[in-house]
Amino acid sequence: VNGTVDLGLLDGHIGPLGVEFLGEDDAEGRLDALANFRVLGDQRDLAVGSDAHRVIGMHFFNPVPIMKLVEVIKGIATSEETTQRTIELSKAMGKTPVPANDRAGFVSNRVLMPMINEAFYAWMEGVAKPEDIDQIMLLGCNFPMGPLRLADFIGLDVCHDIMMVLYRELGNPKFFPCPMLRQLVQAGRLGDKSGRGVYEYPAK
Repeated sequence: VNGTVDLGLLDGHIGPLGVEFLGEDDAEGRLDALANFRVLGDQRDLAVGSDAHRVIGMHFFNPVPIMKLVEVIKGIATSEETTQRTIELSKAMGKTPVPANDRAGFVSNRVLMPMINEAFYAWMEGVAKPEDIDQIMLLGCNFPMGPLRLADFIGLDVCHDIMMVLYRELGNPKFFPCPMLRQLVQAGRLGDKSGRGVYEYPAK
């Protein structure tokens, strides 16, 4: 989705910026992009030329109307002015911006995905049943949703693909998807969106 938004409509001070929304496999953004990167270090493809200082990423979280966080992703050439304008934009949208540097997975997925992966290993190795793994994390760690239930919500295929990007980019085997996760994805059990993943979901 491409276009130009007059961000001055939000607070009268931010000004117009180009906007592109990118998926994990889409690195075709261009200069002045405020993009929803989830995991890729896509800014390496965007941040070229004399205007590279104007390129920055915004990582929104689903469901976007409810989740307040926006990771503001600074590229190596991103200027402080661009960062501050993006922080102002996020606040004008009612979000809470938190800056991070452009590395694979940023902070959120770099920390979250190994936890989800380990939950699959705990299930595969018979440490506990999925519902018990989730219940332990709910009550013991005060999580709003267990890691396996969260994986279903995100999409098991999405989790798998993010882990593979982290594995390729960072070279650490801890990011390589658990065989149980890979098996479910290959079987088409993708979570909420397919009606079955770790858990089964009644047809709506």
